[in-house]
Amino acid sequence: MSVTLAQSALLSNDVLLKGIIETIIKESPILARMPFIEINGNALTYNRELALAGMEWHAANDVWTESAPTWEQKTASLTILGGDADVDNFIRQTRSNIQDIEAAVIELKTKALIHEFEDKFLYGDGLANVFEGLIKLINTAAASDQLIATAAAGNTALTLSMVDQLIDAVLGGKPDMLMMSKRTRRKLTALMRAAGTFYEMRDEFGMWIQTYNGIPVLVNDWIKNTHHLASSVEDSYTSGTDSSIYAFTLGEGALAGVSNGMIQIERLGSLETKDATRTRIKFYCGLALFNVKKAAALVGIAA
Repeated sequence: MSVTLAQSALLSNDVLLKGIIETIIKESPILARMPFIEINGNALTYNRELALAGMEWHAANDVWTESAPTWEQKTASLTILGGDADVDNFIRQTRSNIQDIEAAVIELKTKALIHEFEDKFLYGDGLANVFEGLIKLINTAAASDQLIATAAAGNTALTLSMVDQLIDAVLGGKPDMLMMSKRTRRKLTALMRAAGTFYEMRDEFGMWIQTYNGIPVLVNDWIKNTHHLASSVEDSYTSGTDSSIYAFTLGEGALAGVSNGMIQIERLGSLETKDATRTRIKFYCGLALFNVKKAAALVGIAA
C-alpha cells in the first residue's frame, strides 16, 4: 500500500511533524504528490516490466507458440536523508518576542531537505548513500525508447509536437505530471499562448497550476539548464546549455517513492557541548520505477 506525505500528516498527532509536512506540500510539487510505498527492511527488490508477452491469431488445430513477458530485477535501496536543527537557548530566550526561533530554524531545515530530495529525485546516481534518481531509472538500454532527443546533438528549439511525442511515450493513459525547469516552462507557455491553448486549473491543494492537454505542468527548480547531448544521449549535466522535460505516471506499478517510516522527527534535547537544543529530521527513502513505459524524457531543449 502506498501513501502520500499529505495523507500521512492526517494520521499523525505530532503538531511539529504536521507543520513540517505542510511546508513540504507548499514547497515541493514532487513530495506533495508522490506516493510512498512503506516497506520493512532497508530495500525493495522488484521485477520491472520491460515488455508484454506476445499474442497470436490461430486457426483450428494450429500449433500454439508460448511467449512470456520480459522483466529485469531491480532493487530500490533505502538511503538516509536528514539533518540536525540546533537552536541556541540564549537566542531563543532573548529573541522569542520577535519570532519563534525554533520554528524558523526547523522550517529552514525542512526546506533544505526538500531541495536535496528534489535534486536527487532527478540526478541521484545510486552512489555515496544516494538513491538512483529518475534520469538513471529512465536512462537504461532496456528503456532507450523512453529518451526522446530533439536532435542528435540537442540544442533545438522546443515545439508542441515534441511535447506531444513525449506524452505519447508514457503508456497506459496520460502521465500525471510534466516536470521542467522555469526556463523551459516559459518556452512552453509562449508556444501555448501563440497557439491559443493556454490553460490553468486548481490542483488538489487549491493552488492554480498550468496544464498542457489536461496534464499538470510543474516546475522543479533543480532541473539544470546545462545538459549536453552527444549521439542523442545526455553525456553531461553541467557542460552544455540544454534542458529536459520529464513525463511520468505516479503510483504502484509506475513511479513511486519507497520509505520506511516516512519523515520522522527526533527531539534530541539539550546538548552537552553547547547551550542549545537539537531536533533531528530524517527520512529513510528511495525511488522505484516499476514499468519502463511509465516515464519518459524529452532531452536537448535549447535556451
